[in-house]
Amino acid sequence: MADTKTQLKNKIEAALNFDSEKSVADIGTPAQARARLAQNLADAFEAYVVTRTVNVAGVQPGSGSVTGIIN
Repeated sequence: MADTKTQLKNKIEAALNFDSEKSVADIGTPAQARARLAQNLADAFEAYVVTRTVNVAGVQPGSGSVTGIIN
């Protein structure tokens, strides 16, 4: 199931805070910190957007109405 908007907000906040309270020695290089942030944000967006399920209804010519799910 897709994340809610609140869950997305919480994951973004967690991603931004992930390295903020660590010492510079624990964070690694700036490039490593940026890569972690980018990965955490990408994971949050994927859980919110990519896993959406949408119910659709339509009409198929000659067959009447149809329904389906788009994941």
